[in-house]
Amino acid sequence: MFMCFGMVFIMSTYNTALHGFSDFTIGSALIQFVITFAVAFIVESIVEPRARKLALSLPYDKSKQINIILAIALCMVPSMVLIMSIYGVILKATLIGVEGSYFIAYLKTVGLNIIVALPAQLLIVGPISRWLLVNFVKPSTPQKPELTVL
Repeated sequence: MFMCFGMVFIMSTYNTALHGFSDFTIGSALIQFVITFAVAFIVESIVEPRARKLALSLPYDKSKQINIILAIALCMVPSMVLIMSIYGVILKATLIGVEGSYFIAYLKTVGLNIIVALPAQLLIVGPISRWLLVNFVKPSTPQKPELTVL
């Protein structure tokens, strides 16, 4: 949830800045954010297990946590960018229109998104999300049933 929220926030802000703030309103931004978050959460739920499986199957030193984190991010971010850029092109076509080929618009969107998504994940959202999880979300430990003697 933390990662999805952070990435959707950063990428929505970035894409809004790319396409201009001419039609920007707080209400429309909130509605767009909620819809984008829902789409991204569903996509992430599908992509994450596959990206994790791929990352853990790659040959690298898995004894260091940072290597695992980097491998998963390097498998997950490009997959998310490829899928969410489809959503981005559809959203752009709906809101402001697409000039020329949809395929070219998609390729341009992928290129523009990957250059922000990967650094955002590695340098901002990932570290903040891990910090929040470690400091505020306690792992659930199964309670051992108490034995009662009659």
